[in-house]
Amino acid sequence: MANFLAQFQTIKNSSDRLVISVEDVSDLWPTVKPAFEGRLPFKRASLNNKTRNPVLVEKLPAEFILTTDSRLRSRFPQEQLLFWFREPYATVVLVTCEDLDEFKTILKPRLKLIVQNDEREWFIVFVSKAHPANDQATKMAKKVYAKLEVDFSSRKRERCCKYDMHFPEANFWEDLESKIMECIRNTLDRRVQFYEDEIRKLSEQRLMPVWNFCNFFILKESLAFIFEMAHLHEDALREYDELELCYLETVNMAGKQRDFGGADHGDDQAAIINPGNKALTQIVQEDSFREFEFRQYLFSRQSKLLFKLNRPIEVASRGYSFILSFSKSLALHERILPFCMREVWVITACLALIEATTSNYSDGLVAPDVEKEFFRLLGDLYSLARVKFMRLAYLIGYGSDIERSPVNSASLSLLPWPKPAVWPSVPADASTEVLDKEKLILQTTPSTKHFGIQRKPLPLEPTVLLREANRRRASLSAGNVFEMFDSRQGPMEGSGFDASAKMSPQKVLSSSMTRTNSSPGNFDGSIDRPMRLAEIYIAAEHALKKTISNLEMLKSLSSSEEFEKKYLELTKGAADNYHRSWWKRHGVVLDGEIASVAFKHGHFDQAAKSYEKVCALYNGEGWQELLAEVLPILAECQKILNDQAGYLLACVRLLSLEDGLFVTKERQAFQAEVVRLAHSEMKDPVPLDVSSLITFSGNPGPPLELCDRDPGILSVTVCSGFPDDITLDSISLTLMATSNADEGVKALKSSTAIVLHPGRNTITLDLPPQKPGSYVLGVLTGQIGQLRFRSHGFSKVGPAESDDVMSYEKPAKPILKVSKPRALVDLDAAVSSALLINEHQWLGILVRPLNYSLKAAVLHIDTGPGLEIEETHIIEMESYAGVSENDDDEVQKDGAQIDSLNSEKKFERSTLHDGKIVFPNWASDTPSILWVLIRAISDTLNRGSSSVTTRRESIVDGMRTIALKLEFGAFHNQIFERTLAVHFTHPFYVRTRVTDKCNDGTLLLQVILHSEVKATLTIYDAWLDLQDGFVHSGQTEGRPNSKFFPLIISPTSKGGILFSISLDKTNAEEAVTQPESILNIKYGISGDRAIGAHPPFINESTGVDSARQELIFKSVIVLQRPVLDPCLAVGFLPLPSDGIRVGQLVKMQWRVERLKDLNEKEISEQNDEVLYEVNANSGNWMIAGRKRGHVSLSKNQGSRIIITVLCMPLVAGYVRPPLLGLPEIDEANIRCKPSGPHLVCVLPPTLSSSFCIPVNS
Repeated sequence: MANFLAQFQTIKNSSDRLVISVEDVSDLWPTVKPAFEGRLPFKRASLNNKTRNPVLVEKLPAEFILTTDSRLRSRFPQEQLLFWFREPYATVVLVTCEDLDEFKTILKPRLKLIVQNDEREWFIVFVSKAHPANDQATKMAKKVYAKLEVDFSSRKRERCCKYDMHFPEANFWEDLESKIMECIRNTLDRRVQFYEDEIRKLSEQRLMPVWNFCNFFILKESLAFIFEMAHLHEDALREYDELELCYLETVNMAGKQRDFGGADHGDDQAAIINPGNKALTQIVQEDSFREFEFRQYLFSRQSKLLFKLNRPIEVASRGYSFILSFSKSLALHERILPFCMREVWVITACLALIEATTSNYSDGLVAPDVEKEFFRLLGDLYSLARVKFMRLAYLIGYGSDIERSPVNSASLSLLPWPKPAVWPSVPADASTEVLDKEKLILQTTPSTKHFGIQRKPLPLEPTVLLREANRRRASLSAGNVFEMFDSRQGPMEGSGFDASAKMSPQKVLSSSMTRTNSSPGNFDGSIDRPMRLAEIYIAAEHALKKTISNLEMLKSLSSSEEFEKKYLELTKGAADNYHRSWWKRHGVVLDGEIASVAFKHGHFDQAAKSYEKVCALYNGEGWQELLAEVLPILAECQKILNDQAGYLLACVRLLSLEDGLFVTKERQAFQAEVVRLAHSEMKDPVPLDVSSLITFSGNPGPPLELCDRDPGILSVTVCSGFPDDITLDSISLTLMATSNADEGVKALKSSTAIVLHPGRNTITLDLPPQKPGSYVLGVLTGQIGQLRFRSHGFSKVGPAESDDVMSYEKPAKPILKVSKPRALVDLDAAVSSALLINEHQWLGILVRPLNYSLKAAVLHIDTGPGLEIEETHIIEMESYAGVSENDDDEVQKDGAQIDSLNSEKKFERSTLHDGKIVFPNWASDTPSILWVLIRAISDTLNRGSSSVTTRRESIVDGMRTIALKLEFGAFHNQIFERTLAVHFTHPFYVRTRVTDKCNDGTLLLQVILHSEVKATLTIYDAWLDLQDGFVHSGQTEGRPNSKFFPLIISPTSKGGILFSISLDKTNAEEAVTQPESILNIKYGISGDRAIGAHPPFINESTGVDSARQELIFKSVIVLQRPVLDPCLAVGFLPLPSDGIRVGQLVKMQWRVERLKDLNEKEISEQNDEVLYEVNANSGNWMIAGRKRGHVSLSKNQGSRIIITVLCMPLVAGYVRPPLLGLPEIDEANIRCKPSGPHLVCVLPPTLSSSFCIPVNS
């Protein structure tokens, strides 16, 4: 079967569609051919796949071929079975007949002979030539077709259809295509089953020695080709996948040594997309195929099918994995392959795969995630080709053109050198090239870095190329080579360029020949000398020219400029595709490689933009070692571009890196650049962010706590990352409120210069009053020369185990807490009881600090009207022991306790200056009492009351106010104001009553004295100055018996004095001079100022004995003569007998009667009209009539009138009725009945109910 391999490939290349044979019995094909071929390809054909599931094919290509065609007749039976995929899948028999006898005798036997082959799928198309106008011919054609159907169709399957040449039926073509599809489907299923059976038989023999992979391949690919012709690409792809797995199992079987391939010219160019690169007959080897060509052939067939399925992304994914896998196979056979065959093949494979997939890819047809994965694969392919291309360039001496960046170093230092069996030798005619290359190596100088940074260049090679190349030379032994080159291992580390620069070729040769253990002192003539580096480059270049057959690749390696052009093309391709994928970081890194080329050619603007992206990536990922490689180059670009802001930022970022990445001298150079630019004239000064260099935090411990409106001093720790001291001309720190986002930020400024030392520094800032809340540190800003800087960084403060060294993700620790407005101090009266009026009294002001210092507090005192302060007198201040006013009884009982309390108290005397006093230091945090000497002034005399009238004096009459203003706090910024109400009173309240009326007209007047103060009052004497109409009886002269005195009245108690008086004739002149009686009392007071009223203060300079102070108290007493002859009588008329109820109007009536005539004076004052007024409790009564008015009453004796007012009771019970009064008439001239207040009964309202009465219908 393997002998038909060439024929199999030829037939496969010429067969690309299904064949439908045409058996033209009646020579009708030329007539109907255009119509039949016009239906090709078939639309929406339904076929069965390998698993016998229906699959809809959109366009199925096919071809009609006559059975007499030579393409169908020149085949042997064995060929037909082997290449069954090209045989017809259906047979269309074209017949026509116009006579029934002719059909029976001639046509029918011939058709029987044609369709007797059971393996063919056939059906008959009867072509009618009868014209519609010829009815006889039309009827005959119908009879013939009916007979045809009876003879060749069955119930199971219709095998006949009729085609009218003049007017085809509408459903003919659908019927024709359905019959063709049925035939193709049956044929396809039968052939697939045949190939599966044959493949199964061969698979069972796979482990036998007689097994032949070529036979298996022909059957397997024939089956795949059947599916491909039927457009069942998924099934075809599955067959090639199985074929690849089977080949990989058999090719690695032990005991069979096969040729790998790849040694032919042009094999360096990958053929993973081109399946026709080599004929199968060229790669066959015994019973199998060469691995190098055959694996590429299989992948090319797979990729072709995937492209037909519109799956270029899968081609890229499979291709990348295939390139990596096949590269490993190339590495295993590298000794038999041309020099650097592996690297060249990988480059061409990547580029070919990129071109094929991108040309077959359409944007927007797949999901965004799938699209990003596709671009990621393209980026990987470009990156792989880029690394291999750099390795080739390094081998031929272009290493100086490759940037020694971290990404290039990581890629090339991990990539092993080529491992040929023998390292290429220098051609004999290449001495001139070697000399030029040596000159070029010696002229190459390492580039100097900005700021004078001395750093070891990153390597671009896994081992020293000079050693590796000489070790692989066939004429040197491995032991001698190691001996030769180990003696100079120190200077040869790194790249070959560094080694050549440090040691000349002559020194290398002489030093390498000084010691050897396997040979004498000099090399024998049969042993070649070691190759120099230039010779290695030239030898590799000539070997690559023999390996590479692609002219474009040879051109890209022909010069340094061409290499750079191709290098940029690959790098940009990888970067652009990475940017369009989700591996954007890879794209940014490769942008840095493009920037290095731009920097080399002086395109500093382009280089700076790319380096900024790279630095941002490295900084965000925390790759500080990589950042230390790139950031100095960015700083140099910005300096050349005169980008002062960017250059400053780059210097700051360099200073912010770890200390071990740069030496102290280099870090000092960074700082010097920052200071130089800061003090120079900058064109556009912008704030510089130094968050990574200058950090700040609050001091360890609790936050500073202040009260509302309090200033303070805030201490902040600032950590400097500068290597030397640096002077900050100004600094400002913002505070942010944590509770209120709308509060904004508040800046604390320090105008003085601050010198920051390396490490931690503590600075203090004046803190103005802040609003209540919790504050955290915000932004640190300042100025260095002309440079404004800012920092958002918070430093870690505290021991390692504290919470302060946790991650920056935790909430910021508050540094300041300002409490909400609260009472910081309380001012109140020390004594709440009344003081003596018109006497000097000590007013106690209780000062209580509430967790706040009152150091150097100033109290302003301002008195209200009727109150004065003696500023010449002293003011006393004592500590408050907390004894309550209510405990005065217990304190008085226990004198020892008072002494002990007084002994612990602090006491100080001072004077009042301009109405203010300064607190002593001891009163800053303890409660204290301030005693101020005041005097309440009142010009009115106290008025007593009788037993008939009630007391009308109000407590407000003795009230005085004193305004206090306390200024306290560190800067007297806290102000507390309060107005105290002080109660002053007379020592007594006087009440009088007549206790007895003697027969001789003498009246006994009892004067009751109520104590108004919380002190003991002692009465020494009392006398009464009577008004006109009253005289003292006997020889008392207005004084009671002296035996009653001294009379002691305790606090809140009362005492009585009895006077004997009698009536006298009135005198108008005396009544004018003394209209009222005055009670005079000489008394003394014994009390404590801590409790209430006390003896008045007497200046010690007067020399008066303070043991007994006699004070005078005067009170007005109103004595009224008895009413004997009233002028008017007012009587309350009885109410209705049935009573009054709530809510009902009732008439209230009073009768007013004149009892006698008025005297002349009264007659002149009054006329015949009398003013009345009805007074009632508004809660009990509602007055419906006039409450006030005039009524006419005759002046004659006995005249009377009735006053009626409508009222409505509001509450039930016994209530006082309305009262009628005569405001213009003295009460002494009115007699009332009833004489005193009385009650009336008010009934509740009557009950009410409602009910319904049915209406008679």
